[in-house]
Amino acid sequence: MSAQLVKDWMSREPITISSNKTIPEAYWIMVENNIRRLLIVDDGVLQGIVTMDDLRQKIPLTTFAVDAIRASDLLSQCSVRQVMSQNPKTISSETPLVEAAQMMLDHKISTLPVLDDQKIVGIITESDIFRAFVRMHEEED
Repeated sequence: MSAQLVKDWMSREPITISSNKTIPEAYWIMVENNIRRLLIVDDGVLQGIVTMDDLRQKIPLTTFAVDAIRASDLLSQCSVRQVMSQNPKTISSETPLVEAAQMMLDHKISTLPVLDDQKIVGIITESDIFRAFVRMHEEED
């Protein structure tokens, strides 16, 4: 069996959002597309990543306890730049899949943007790696 590469399992053309978009805009893009993470890109350059967990963890629940309408107005004024993880770890499409998995384990992350020549070509997640693992196991049987 040949070595599996990131390009064999990554999702191509990931959904992105600019850093000046609001938290509610990011949330609804994730909900509508049934995804849990968004790459933050300005002028074609990766700026960061925001996950559904980031939105849940970094938005204080006390904001909603006070006044839901006021909280909604406040969130509409907050950009994803304020909650994104900056300078995310990245990987190339030609990297062996096992190296991507090891990088995720080492850095306790679930997502790696895939860049070739500084251009975003995809995204690989822990779910993609699990899918590859299951497929390889099935092929062995």
